Amino acid sequence: MSTSIVCIIAVVVTVVVAVPLTFALANSYHKKVGERKVGGAEEKAREIIDEAVKEAESKKREALLEAKEENLRVKNDLDKEISERRSEVSKNERRIQQKEETLDRKIDACDHRERNLNRKEDEIRRKEAEIDKLNDLRVQELERISGLTKDQAKKLLLGAIENDVKIDAAKLVKETLAEAKDDANKKAKDIVVAAIQKCAADHVAESTITVVQLPSDEMKGRIIGREGRNIRTLETMTGVELIIDDTPDAVVLSAFDPVRREIARVALEKLIVDGRIHPARIEEMVNAAKREVDEDIKEAGEEAALEVGIHGLDSNLVRILGRMKFRTSYGQNALKHSIEVAELSGLLAAEVGEDVKLAKRAGLLHDIGKAVDHEREGSHVQLGVEICRKYKENDIVINSVASHHGDVPAESIIACLVQAADTISAARPGARRETMEAYTQRLQQLEEITNDFKGVEKAYAIQAGREVRIMVTPDQIDDSGMVLLARDIANRIESELKYPGQIKVNVIRESRAVEYAK
Repeated sequence: MSTSIVCIIAVVVTVVVAVPLTFALANSYHKKVGERKVGGAEEKAREIIDEAVKEAESKKREALLEAKEENLRVKNDLDKEISERRSEVSKNERRIQQKEETLDRKIDACDHRERNLNRKEDEIRRKEAEIDKLNDLRVQELERISGLTKDQAKKLLLGAIENDVKIDAAKLVKETLAEAKDDANKKAKDIVVAAIQKCAADHVAESTITVVQLPSDEMKGRIIGREGRNIRTLETMTGVELIIDDTPDAVVLSAFDPVRREIARVALEKLIVDGRIHPARIEEMVNAAKREVDEDIKEAGEEAALEVGIHGLDSNLVRILGRMKFRTSYGQNALKHSIEVAELSGLLAAEVGEDVKLAKRAGLLHDIGKAVDHEREGSHVQLGVEICRKYKENDIVINSVASHHGDVPAESIIACLVQAADTISAARPGARRETMEAYTQRLQQLEEITNDFKGVEKAYAIQAGREVRIMVTPDQIDDSGMVLLARDIANRIESELKYPGQIKVNVIRESRAVEYAK
């Protein structure tokens, strides 16, 4: 037992002694190992630092070398640019110097020229002064010789020149007019007369009202109906006003629209023949009359186109043309007038060598706007142009319609021919009717215009206003002044009066010597 305790104690003592000793030895070993490692690391670090310093110095030398090369290159470039700039500046300085020298030479030349001009002006002024002095002496000598002053001589000279010029002007006007008439009127008259002689169109003149004859005055009461219902129905259905009491045995139909007036006439005549007059029958007859008039319009348009030999017209254009059968202008039937203008236009075109069919087409359609001018806003010329454009008529036809009253310039010979044919048709005696009041007023204005001129003793409008005969005072108007007076009066009549055809201005100067035998 004691032996084992001794053994344990011995083991314990051994352990206690061995552990610190082992720890100390291990610590000493590790310390030596660490010192060796630290020494190796420091040596390696010094090697790395030395190597980095060497590399940095190498790069520094390279950078300094590159910077020096770059500076040298930039300096060379700058020296080259400065050299070029100096060369360019030198050239500019030489050019400027040359221009300054040229300018100086020009200034010297201008100064020299100015001095010469001044000398010439001084010389001219001296000569003018001498001329004025000589003119004064000449005028004084002429006044002394002639016994007249300068103003008196000038007045006499101007008077003589004025008389000579007036006589020469009158002769020139007379000769020019004579030559123009000989050259132009002869051919124009031949063309117009030939066209008129060949034209054989019928002429009618219709009024703006329609009179329907009644079998008896008893029929008026039946037309009026109980409490006026029949006449109200008829007026409402047709748009026409019925005038019952003014004319015995007749009813007057009054309406602005000629087609409505025709429908009312046909319907009323049918009702009179039928004898059954009541609102239902009136409505039936008016509808039948509308169909009948519509067919009549179509036939009238087709007959007009066939009569003048025009083909290919649009059917709607033919209907519009047919409506002109019931349209009048100054008492002249519009459709007959258009047919007449078409015939005259074709004859004139044949005389001057133009397209006859195109001229007839333009003449037939020149007043087409009158068929609808009571339904739409605008003049018949504007409406006619719109209609022709709508149905794609020829440009020459459209211009003829637009220019036949001079609203726009004529762009073709055919347009001028249509103007002439329209004037011929309107100016034909009996073609148009005008009121007595307008006729009297026109004659009065014609005489008043003529009497306003100085030297006119008496003036008479004769031949229905187609000639004005003027008696002048012989002491105030000489033979040369007659020509100028006639021209002045004609110009004023043209500018102030509107009239068909032409007016002849006949100036008469008469000198009488009276003596008595005793």
